[in-house]
Amino acid sequence: MSAAAPKSIESSSLEPSCRDTAAHALSIVRDGVITGEGPTTKGRVHFSRSLDADDTAWCTRILTATAVNDQPVSRAEAEALFEINEAATERTDGGRFDDLLAKAVAHYAASASGLKVPPRSVALSADTDIESWAPSYASKVNSEMLEWIAGQMRGKRHNNRRLMAMVATFLGATALPLAGQLPAVFDIGM
Repeated sequence: MSAAAPKSIESSSLEPSCRDTAAHALSIVRDGVITGEGPTTKGRVHFSRSLDADDTAWCTRILTATAVNDQPVSRAEAEALFEINEAATERTDGGRFDDLLAKAVAHYAASASGLKVPPRSVALSADTDIESWAPSYASKVNSEMLEWIAGQMRGKRHNNRRLMAMVATFLGATALPLAGQLPAVFDIGM
């Protein structure tokens, strides 16, 4: 269920063969978001610092490519998504990128915590609720992963509400010890 590549774009350089090349391909999408130019913006009007539905489709296509579909999202891929999130000051994708970012980060965090994750085509699909597969309590997620997520979110221009809600859900019963460490990231009502 990989997202289709936007028409009229040569995509061979953006077809990942492993998680490293997927992270590199996401950096090409990031560059296109920043400049409004490049292979992911070819053949269409694209303003610099904007993220549109085609950019999100590129990210989805890269992340769910056959070569990486059965592997967990890597830290490098998640970091590239955070960079895209930060680069885009204008959004015209109807919130789909925010959903993709939250799911990809959850996929990475759960896997890095030793939890089983579904294939990317399932986990990252717009039709799949994150709650159907992501861990619902921090006791299941390595605290280093929560700290890494918080560090990625801290001081960013764009706060992803979907990701913040997911992290708040992860915190669950362990919110009190972590709340003192993460005050600048989100308000969990303490």
